[in-house]
Amino acid sequence: MMQSQFDIVVVGAGPAGMSAAVEAAKHGATVCLLDEQQRAGGQIYRNVAQTTPAQAKILGKDYLAGGRLVQELGQSAVDHRAGVTVWNVGEDGAVTYSRNEQAGQVRGQHVIIANGATERPVPIPGWTLPGVITAGAAQIMMKSDGLVAQNAVLVGSGPLLYLVATQLLAAGAPPKALVETQTRRNLMSALPHFFGAVKDWKQLVKGMRFLVTLKRAKVPRYTAASEIAVEGTDHAQAVTFRAGGKDHRIETDMVLLHQGVVPNTQISRSLKLDHRFDDIQRCFHPVTDALGQSSHPLFSIAGDGAGIGGAKVAAISGRLAALNALASIGKIDAGLRDTQAAGLIRSRQSELSIRPFLDVLYTPPEEVFAPADDTIICRCEEVRAGDIRKFAAMGCDGPNRTKVFGRCGMGPCQGRNCGLTVTEILAAEHKRTQNEVGAFRIRAPLKPVTLSELSALSDTIHQDKTQ
Repeated sequence: MMQSQFDIVVVGAGPAGMSAAVEAAKHGATVCLLDEQQRAGGQIYRNVAQTTPAQAKILGKDYLAGGRLVQELGQSAVDHRAGVTVWNVGEDGAVTYSRNEQAGQVRGQHVIIANGATERPVPIPGWTLPGVITAGAAQIMMKSDGLVAQNAVLVGSGPLLYLVATQLLAAGAPPKALVETQTRRNLMSALPHFFGAVKDWKQLVKGMRFLVTLKRAKVPRYTAASEIAVEGTDHAQAVTFRAGGKDHRIETDMVLLHQGVVPNTQISRSLKLDHRFDDIQRCFHPVTDALGQSSHPLFSIAGDGAGIGGAKVAAISGRLAALNALASIGKIDAGLRDTQAAGLIRSRQSELSIRPFLDVLYTPPEEVFAPADDTIICRCEEVRAGDIRKFAAMGCDGPNRTKVFGRCGMGPCQGRNCGLTVTEILAAEHKRTQNEVGAFRIRAPLKPVTLSELSALSDTIHQDKTQ
């Protein structure tokens, strides 16, 4: 029978989870790493160990750097269980998952949540049409299967747009255009943070290279775009928008949306951990200390799930969370933890120096947070922005009550695609802060699970107790 008791359980095998698991194992802890993907790497380093030379040329050095982490994980004593879907994390450290329609459970003295980020929902007219996906999804297709989006129009803001656009160029599929929402006002607001960003000048140079590459390839760029919509009946046919005082229409059957990424808080919400709203990044994130310790002693949170910082920051925070977990279960003493953590904290601060500049420069436009009444917000239940405003007028004062008024947030995604937008609309309607309005309450199962899996889990738990 597979081992079910561990010193530390890590959920998520991206840069944070891999680093945490490897660091903990180095100190002699028994570690179980659970991940939904068949191979370690997370979204940022997805499939990196099996990348073909052609894919490597397209995806670049930053992506390939993840290969070292995957190799370290493979050489460690970590029990890596891939292809599993975690659907419950208990307050006692029990983590329940399914693999191949069979349920299982492991238990840790400490659990490190490293389930990363999700792309921010971009509810514009037509965003539910076939042919409209996120820029991150297009990148995943390139990493996993070598599939390249053709004749794409990239819409939104943020560095990922430029990265994906240059990767499409390298793949021989130049995008038709970039329709960007950042404005001159965003730039002026970001300038006070520029000198801090210069500390990470290599990232700034990289961004400039992306822009130069796109300009040389004569990819059209429109900035300060507003009133963006996707036209189509049964499929995307065109993107319309206003920029430079003119109305524009670009025909395309492939639209890639992106307005940054936000922490994935499904697990931390289900555990009722403390969260707060970040007014700059416009999203909720769990409350953690410098080592990733959450408001519950059994749980640490590492990587973008605790706040957006990127792959390098995630890897550092994974090691910090591991040190915190090791000390909390008595594998190392507090003195050793603090000594080893000090340098990592300094490195993380250095890597984060560019974030205030980027966060302000690429703040999503208000129309993302206040979509038009006829725009679908909840894709699962087809609830529109106007419906949420009507609910507010009828006395709905928080996201959880929208479930009663109109089933918003009750679909299979459990509010992943609509939660932030619902909070923003209700906050605006009631003239309250996002923290006051709150977010959807998340309950297990976090992902769909069958009755047969639940039955098998009952048998498994019974067998464990009789061992």
